[in-house]
Amino acid sequence: MSTPTLEKHSKSLDDLEGDQGHLIKVTFRIRRFNPEVSADATWQDFQMEMDPKERVLDALHKIKWELDGTLTFRRSCAHGICGSDAMRINGKNRLACKTLIKDINPDKPITVEAIKGLTVLKDLVVDMEPFFQAYRDVMPFLITTGNEPTRERRQSAEDRERFDDTTKCILCAACTSSCPVFWNDGQYFGPAAIVNAHRFIFDSRDEGGEQRLEILNDKDGVWRCRTTFNCTDACPRGIEVTKAIQEVKRALITRRF
Repeated sequence: MSTPTLEKHSKSLDDLEGDQGHLIKVTFRIRRFNPEVSADATWQDFQMEMDPKERVLDALHKIKWELDGTLTFRRSCAHGICGSDAMRINGKNRLACKTLIKDINPDKPITVEAIKGLTVLKDLVVDMEPFFQAYRDVMPFLITTGNEPTRERRQSAEDRERFDDTTKCILCAACTSSCPVFWNDGQYFGPAAIVNAHRFIFDSRDEGGEQRLEILNDKDGVWRCRTTFNCTDACPRGIEVTKAIQEVKRALITRRF
C-alpha cells in the first residue's frame, strides 16, 4: 500500500509579483506625545505599503520595527481578548488588532490617537489607573456568606443567562473613554465599571448586590449616565452597555435584581 504524499509547490516569480500587487499605499497619521520632548502633542504621517486585509496593529508594528522605534503603544494577545490596544482610529474607539485597514477607508490618511478622558503618558499609551480604580471600587468579585460549599456553587442556565452579556467585558476601556460624561468628569465611574457591577448584581449566587447598588447610587455613579449610546457603539465585544446601565438604574429604584 502506497503512502500518500503532499506535493510541495514553490511560488514562481510571477506569483510573488502578483502578491505584491495586492499591496496599497496607506498613510497613517499618528498623534505623537512625548512629555520629555514637548508639552504639546503633534501629528506625524507615516506612508507605507500594506495589504488592505492586514490590521491597524500590523501597521503600528511595521512603523515601530522598521520606521520609528520610538512609537509607543500597548498590545499583548493581538486577538481581541486582552483589550490592551484600544485607541481612537479615524475618530472612533476600536481595538487595533480587530480593525482591518480595508474597513476604514485607506484612500485617505488613517488617524490614530490615544483614547480620550485618561491622561496620555506617551503617544498612544494612557494612564489606566483611574479606570481600574473605578473597576475595583464596584467590588468585581463574588460575595457570599456562610461556609464554603464542598462542591461548585450551582446555578441554572436561566440564572446564568441573566448576566451573560456583561461577562464578555475585557476591560479595554473603549466604552468608558467614549463617554462624554467621563471626558468632562473623570470622577464618574464610567460604563465599564457599571457593566462589571451588573455582572455580579444579577448573579443569583452573589450576596453583595445591595452594597454595589449603594456604591453606584453615589453622585458619581450610575445616575450620571446620559444614555448617548456611545459606549454600546464602542464596545468591541458587542455588549449592550447602555441596556446594562439602565437595568442597574431600575434595580436601584425597585430593589429587585
